[in-house]
This record gives sequence, C-alpha cells and structure tokens, in this order.
Amino acid sequence: MDINTKGLKKNAFRVTKERGLTASRIRVPGGHLEAKYLTVIQNIAQNYGNGSIHITVRQGFEIPGIRFEDMPKVNELLQPVIEGLNITQPETGKGYSSSGTRNISACVGNRVCPYACYDTTGFAKRIEKDVFPHDLHFKIALTGCPNDCAKVRMHDFGIMGMTEPEYHKERCISCGACVKACKKKSVGALEMVNYKVERNHEKCIGCGECVIQCPTRAWTRSKEKYYRLTLLGRTGKKNPRLGEDFIKWVDEDSIRKVIRNTYAYVENYIDQDAPGRKEHIGYIVDRTGFEEYKKWALKEVVLSDKAVVAATVYWKGISYT
Repeated sequence: MDINTKGLKKNAFRVTKERGLTASRIRVPGGHLEAKYLTVIQNIAQNYGNGSIHITVRQGFEIPGIRFEDMPKVNELLQPVIEGLNITQPETGKGYSSSGTRNISACVGNRVCPYACYDTTGFAKRIEKDVFPHDLHFKIALTGCPNDCAKVRMHDFGIMGMTEPEYHKERCISCGACVKACKKKSVGALEMVNYKVERNHEKCIGCGECVIQCPTRAWTRSKEKYYRLTLLGRTGKKNPRLGEDFIKWVDEDSIRKVIRNTYAYVENYIDQDAPGRKEHIGYIVDRTGFEEYKKWALKEVVLSDKAVVAATVYWKGISYT
C-alpha cells in the first residue's frame, strides 16, 4: 500500500523500519491519564499492532506494528482517549493531528509530591491548549521544584516551580531544622540571628525545603505561585546545551504569553529551507541575536515587580561541528 509519509506524520503516526507498518503516537500532556484509557491502548496494540506498547521519553505511548490500512480504525478507537485528555482536534474521529510540537511533559507535581510547588499536570494542560496542534518543533517540560526531576533544562522551555517561604516567627522554636536543611540540601539562604531565622532573599531559590522541614509550621508556602523559566536547552547533533535562566519569580500568565510570543518569533525567523520546518529555536536565536528574541518574547508581557529578567543569556554546550 502506497502512503503519503508527510500526511502520515501529520496524523501522529511514525515511519518505521518495517515496510507497510507504522506506529501510532499518543500524547498525554502532563503525563497523567485515567487508568480506563489504558484498556483502549491495550486493545489497539493487541488487535491492530504487534501486541507491544512503548512508553516514550516524553510520557506518551507509541503502538508499533500497525498496518497502514488500519490507521482510520485506530484513529476511531483513539477518539475517547483524545476526548478524555481534552486534546484540541481539528476533525473529530480523525485521530491526533500534527506532532511537531512535542508532548508537554511534567513531573508528578503537588498532587502527589510534597516537594512540588504547584500542579504541574494542570499547568501543562493549559499550555497544551495554547500551542497544540502545531507543526513547529517545540519541546516544553514542567517540574514542580528545583530538584528538577523532569530535567527541564534540556528543553526549549523549562518551567520550574518556586515558592516564596513566609516566616511566622511567633511559631518558631529556634530548633534550627530549616537552617540545617537549607545549608545541607539547598543553597544556604537561611541563618539564625538572635534565635530567629533570617532569609537571604537574593540567594533563596524558592525550593520550599524550609517549609517541609519545619516541625511547627513557622514556614509556610506563599499563596501566589511563582516559577523559574529557563530557555533553549536542547540535545541533538550539532550543539547540545543546557537551558539558561530567563525569568525568575515569574507568574503563569506571563510564561504562557512568552511561549505564544516565541511561536510567532519562530514563524518569522525560521530557516525556510529547514527540513520539515524543524529548526531548534536556539539556532534561530544564535542567528538573530538574543536581544531580538527578547524583544519578541516580552512583547505585551506584564511582569510583576518580583520578576527578575536576565539582562542577557549566553549558551555554550558541546559543539560537534
């Protein structure tokens, strides 16, 4: 059976090494889904695939061994999963659309983890609504705290949870547990002065370690949610590098606006000869200069007084060329 491979990939199927066979790619924004959808995926794998499922590095599923002629039936079967995950779909019953913008991955977040500063899955799904479907090759990851279990600095956008610890000195018994934990497990932003704790606001990274360790709730998390936004980490053949800080103590709405602005920037500056319109954003910023990117990224973004924006950003990494 002849197949249009470009159309196949835009329908979230993969070109494989086996002639006549493809693999269905299932995105799960935020990496969390109801268990009932696993039976749907199992049914497709056993009846239309080769009986196996690959859990992808981006927290999706891939079902290999599907015959080209069975793709419409697989799309039909995937419909309840797509609807259950609230995936934007141009045409009902036709499966997933473009997969250029990769599944938005996230750590388990504060629904489960005591260290996490926010609901990573919920935020991931809101970003999903902002950017999917789209052909442009973007990778976005969210992690609940500076432990960075999601390895967000390896992505175009890394979103790291922060909390502003609030000190209630009347509850403090001067045990020093917070100071010790901050020194041993974080950046040493706390010190004991006259039997009370003082916090170095400039040094604090908002990890919340003091909140977790305090036995009397003298430290609590701020009601407001804050984030560290890192930019333009990547792997790849030319110049893998880690993402660098762009804005600290930034709010959710500003991050979503920066991401949407970056799509517009890439649409304007992407190499028109890039194979499959795939060009890492970092290479585009290398070409235009960071100041031009920053101008686009911050367009109509209203930051709070607490936000700290990097004056400039330098990347290095490993160069293979």
